[in-house]
Amino acid sequence: MKRYCNYYRVSTKKQEVSGLGLEDQQLRANALVEREEGTVVREFTEIEGAAKAGKSSERPVLKEAIAFCRSANCILVIAKLDRLARNVAFTAALMESGLNFICCDIPTANRLTIHILAAVAEEEARLISERTKAALARLKARGVPLGSARPGHWDGKEYLRRPENARQFIGPAVAKKMDHYYSAIVPTLRELREKGMSQQEIVEHLNALGHRTRPSKPGQPGNPWNQATLSRVIRRYGCDVQANI
Repeated sequence: MKRYCNYYRVSTKKQEVSGLGLEDQQLRANALVEREEGTVVREFTEIEGAAKAGKSSERPVLKEAIAFCRSANCILVIAKLDRLARNVAFTAALMESGLNFICCDIPTANRLTIHILAAVAEEEARLISERTKAALARLKARGVPLGSARPGHWDGKEYLRRPENARQFIGPAVAKKMDHYYSAIVPTLRELREKGMSQQEIVEHLNALGHRTRPSKPGQPGNPWNQATLSRVIRRYGCDVQANI
């Protein structure tokens, strides 16, 4: 009996939770395996935005699936070719590797067909990007507000700007670590703000003294301060007013 490994990709975490797109891929892949009278050994699901879909270096789950197929002697199953990669070079490299894989939407396709379709998918992704940029440029030229400038974008978000409320949306363990790390610098930030220093001036002052932001991982150094991080810390701990940590 042939062994298969199914690979799915959804664009967002919400799609994974809601099943949008994912369920269709699962049905396609499982139906193909059933027709071949095979068995699904393992399934992999990648959560990734469309903008990064063509970059193999940013698709760790796909790499993991490929490595598993090689070690377990499985056939890699992809529901749709555009889920494999909108990148001709990556698809070609995968074919050259000798890994046995199959796309549900073109199960009888040969190497040439897959290469051509991958090229078409890559070109489609490029055209979509160009059309989107052109449409946004036209809207901007007409004076239509975009991004955070859109009417209603900040509705209801003022609640989260309050330090005491923002803490609710951070895990207790992470919040505790942040409070412990920044507690020593909060008085300094408050003092600098009371002196009338701008955020950029504070950033330069902190970096000149060698201060760093909280490390994202234990044992690693923090990053230099920037205005975005400083703004979040000031807002979170109310450095313009009396802070409660």
